[in-house]
Amino acid sequence: MANLGKLEKVNLRTAWMDEGAHFTPWLAKAENLQLLGDTLGMQLELVEQEKAVGPFRADILCRDALEHTLVLIENQLQRTDHSHLGQILTYAAGLEAATVIWVAGSFTDEHRAALDWLNEITGEEFSFFGLEVELWRIGDSPAAPKFNIVSKPNDWTKGGYRSRAGKLTDYQQLQLEFWTAFKEYMTGHSEIKCSKPYPQNWMWHTMGRPGYRLASVASLWDSETGVKNPETRVELTLDDDNSGAYFDLLEKQKSEIEREIGQPLTWYSKEGVRTRRIYIRRKADLFDRKKWPGFFDWLSTNLELFNKVFGPRMDALQPPGAEQSAPTR
Repeated sequence: MANLGKLEKVNLRTAWMDEGAHFTPWLAKAENLQLLGDTLGMQLELVEQEKAVGPFRADILCRDALEHTLVLIENQLQRTDHSHLGQILTYAAGLEAATVIWVAGSFTDEHRAALDWLNEITGEEFSFFGLEVELWRIGDSPAAPKFNIVSKPNDWTKGGYRSRAGKLTDYQQLQLEFWTAFKEYMTGHSEIKCSKPYPQNWMWHTMGRPGYRLASVASLWDSETGVKNPETRVELTLDDDNSGAYFDLLEKQKSEIEREIGQPLTWYSKEGVRTRRIYIRRKADLFDRKKWPGFFDWLSTNLELFNKVFGPRMDALQPPGAEQSAPTR
């Protein structure tokens, strides 16, 4: 018979004596933001710790790298109080955060109800979460943190997206199902992170730096002819003030890049439009669900390939005027 240990709950103060001096810096570390993000279906990247909001300071300001939206995190080690409830509202307004995460040792029923109410009265672009943090260990092992969601938007699903199925057209419902299934597929087949599934033509995949990202696309329209003819695409999307300069630098490596990809790419650049796209495409009958596994495999394979080919090149690119580094091989 297996010799099993016994889980033991650990007092939070044994790991973090002080909220500001110990808990906030711990939570702001990349590996701990990842643990928090995994709980919510987000990919959190630190923007600033102790972010100034007028004369006040917010604990942690992050960005959801998959959605490119700001996330405010306020934390406390003890039970929730009115002071922190006021702080999250003040800081969220001052920072224009789309998502608010309140982390505490425990939540009162009143404060959980307050977050539920905020989720009910605000638009779907805003989300309020309440999470209780716990520490657990087995025997003499180091304590391990665990986050438990106690409040979330009513339409927030386990997959990490807001379900609006009651308001969707048949095709939007198909899109939502397609991306939900694709995200589940990617979880078991790839390290590339997926954004939350939405009833739209695309899904984002962060590459680790702002300004560019990968996209999976499933569209009813042929991207070259403009006629109704479904296709899937994998794209590198450049979308910041340096997009044009970066696109030109990549285009100088076009022959080498297409040789590594194994086929010609579409290089999309339009005068007066900031966004630039480089992509590969294939025809796809999106309405035939039996074919979805094959589409998922094609998207996954080419996302990995694009990440391998473009990732080092994008990491090496510098803003205009800066010395360019050679891509890492």
